[in-house]
Amino acid sequence: MGATVCEAVAGDDEVELVAAVDPRAEDSQAAGQSISGQLEAVQRAGADVVVDFTTAEAARETLPRLAEWGIHAVVGTTGLSAADLAALEAAFTRSNCLVAPNFAIGAVLMMRFAEMAAPFFPSAEVIELHHDEKVDAPSGTAMRTVERMAAASKEWGTDPTKQQVIEGARGGAGPGGIHVHSVRLRGLVAHQEVLLGTTAQLLTIRHDSFDRTSFMPGVLLACKQVSSHPGLTVGLDAYLDL
Repeated sequence: MGATVCEAVAGDDEVELVAAVDPRAEDSQAAGQSISGQLEAVQRAGADVVVDFTTAEAARETLPRLAEWGIHAVVGTTGLSAADLAALEAAFTRSNCLVAPNFAIGAVLMMRFAEMAAPFFPSAEVIELHHDEKVDAPSGTAMRTVERMAAASKEWGTDPTKQQVIEGARGGAGPGGIHVHSVRLRGLVAHQEVLLGTTAQLLTIRHDSFDRTSFMPGVLLACKQVSSHPGLTVGLDAYLDL
């Protein structure tokens, strides 16, 4: 993902790629930029915004340092807890931070549509499908989706299952008791289906990202707007006025 972000930034006339950091790829190149193994490279380069697509463990170390330096952060790293977000909210006082589970505009709209539909359907389940190298499950997008659906409606039916032949067959129960199922398959990128059911009808809301470039319009939008959104923002929808 980092290389794709570098290429997108380098190819946009309104922003400039001034540094790239990856300890595992030090001294190689990304979009013509030498990759450093040290986070201090972004400070030395005078970066205004840092895009973070790493791991939750790494982000817990790097993001507070960016806040200390007064550098804005656009974060696509998933797996951050409520405690992590509270810490970021406290840390980013000199600069701003956006944490978004998904930067694909279609995925943001999918979450919004699911939230809008939730009050009209008493039952729902979410199926998220990702590539076979994704380490966290469920995905941040799936969790954000069920959180928003559960907040939009308190009237959810109970799970009728009395016996699971295979433990975990019903997935995991998220907020509101909405079940989430995670699929990990080689060849996939990022996909999600929201199924909402009521008497004699089913509403399916699905989004598919077939390539990492699908996230880049949202990343670039965030880089250009993060300076105008004080403190911590969770979800790209806040930047789209949804």
